[in-house]
Amino acid sequence: MKKPSEDDTFERIADLAEETAKRQPARAPSKLKSRIYSAMIERQEETGPLRVLSETKADGRGLCVFEDTVRIPQLKSFQYCKVCHARVLAEKFEKAPIWWPNCPYAEFQGE
Repeated sequence: MKKPSEDDTFERIADLAEETAKRQPARAPSKLKSRIYSAMIERQEETGPLRVLSETKADGRGLCVFEDTVRIPQLKSFQYCKVCHARVLAEKFEKAPIWWPNCPYAEFQGE
């Protein structure tokens, strides 16, 4: 029986990698998406206050469970994600146990 050449072996490996890539497109890890999102929000806060939550909700966008329930008038545009454990979990773990609706970090985990 003829031993496969090194070129043949690498050809097969390349073919397998190509087939796998077609079936499963490359995706960024959810931890990375979460860290990028947090950095973008921090950067956005540097240029001025974030949008008031009531305006966001009035435009038909969903609010996180904490944004929707904690309504402190002095914190109209407070970024609740900064103090939420979902952010910490999402930035540290793939498939973190977060599930509530309208949480961007939970959405990253589900992708």
